[in-house]
Parts: sequence; C-alpha cells; structure tokens
Amino acid sequence: MKRDVAVIPWNDEEDLVIATDNSGSVGMRNQDMVQVSYDIVSYFNFRVAWMECVAAGASPFAAVLQNFSGDGAWEQLIKGIERGMKELEIKDLQITGSTETNFSFELSAVGMSIIGRKKKEKREGASGHEKFKTAVIGEPVVGTEVVANKHVAPLELFQWFAGQHDVLSLLPVGSKGVLYELKQLFAGQPWKFTTDLDMQKTSGPATCFIVAYKEEASEKVKEKAGELFHEVFIEQMDD
Repeated sequence: MKRDVAVIPWNDEEDLVIATDNSGSVGMRNQDMVQVSYDIVSYFNFRVAWMECVAAGASPFAAVLQNFSGDGAWEQLIKGIERGMKELEIKDLQITGSTETNFSFELSAVGMSIIGRKKKEKREGASGHEKFKTAVIGEPVVGTEVVANKHVAPLELFQWFAGQHDVLSLLPVGSKGVLYELKQLFAGQPWKFTTDLDMQKTSGPATCFIVAYKEEASEKVKEKAGELFHEVFIEQMDD
C-alpha cells in the first residue's frame, strides 16, 4: 500500500524513509485560525511525521524542522519535538532545520520531516492473513478539539503497537478520515466497514490510528488500548 512517505534505496539491506507533515494558520499570530503555542504545533507535526515513518516500517533517526513563523518561535518549536522524544523515551534523534527570516507572514506555518531507516523485509500484511481483526485506536478530532480531547491516541501507544509481532498493519489516520484509510489499507477488497466512530471526520494530526492484528491477540490489544479501542467490523459486499 502506498503511504505518504518517500522510500529511497540506501544499500543492500536498508532503505531510507522520509515522512513529512505541515501546518498552517495554527500558532500565535493574530490571524491564525487555531491559537495555540508553538511547542504544541511542532509536537503534533512531529507526531504525524513520526507515525507515518514508523508505520512504513522505519526506525527514525533525524527530524528536520521548517519554520515560517519567525525567529521567536524556534525555541518553542524545538520544545515540541523534545516533548515527543520524551514520550518515546529516545535521546539520540538528530534535529536540524531552518527559519525563514528574509520575509514575514501574516499566518503561522511549520513543516516537519522525519527520516528513518528500514530493513527491506516487509510486514506480513493483514489482507494475506487468514484470521485477523481490525480496530481504530483513539478518535478523529481536529483544530481546537485536539488540545482538550482525552481520546487522542498517545504517541507511545502507537509505538507499542509498532513493536508487536501480532500486528499485521499499522496506519495513522489523516485528514481524509477513517473510512478513506481503511479503503487504502484494504485496497481491492470488496469489503464494507462499520464502527462506532464518525468515519468521515478528519483525524487532524493523526489523533487516531488503524491497527490490523492477529485474532489471537485480541484480548491483549483491547487491554492495552482501553477506552481508546474501537473495533472495525468488516463485511463481504455482494458482487
């Protein structure tokens, strides 16, 4: 399945994976549509790009920050990255980036890229596995809902799922919503999906993610996700 990443052959054993996220009109400028501090902006940029990189099977080693919100925002933007690193309990991520200082903008804008390495071997994949289940972890929220909502899936929970051998597919949900991502994950399958969530709503900065896992891992998955667990029911559609 095609993801929002670039996969670049690196050597005989590994590929480079580059994932990117950006935000606009979110920050502390007067005309920004969502007013939040820049550490929150960069944390969620970091979160999305990190999740995309890891979902593609990579181990991230560098973050690249693009700042169009002025010199004064830089330190706060770095703090947002450091918040993500603390959640993930990592200390060796390389951080670099640049600030646009020649020209100013009326709205805040930030971009983030995460670079990782992955072995050329791939996950088994859910579509080729006989008995599997699917769930959404977290809920789709966007804008001001994100900061206040307790149902945003924690970054460390996503990382836990990424490390489980029982997980067949892992997919952060983006702005096109749960249903779009399910159709991407199971492309070509004549299946109908139902769940208790609004499957059309944007998930903003990947506030939820989809996991397909071996059936025998059901109890472990439910216990780990707790109230963030939302099962996806799959039906075969008639031809």
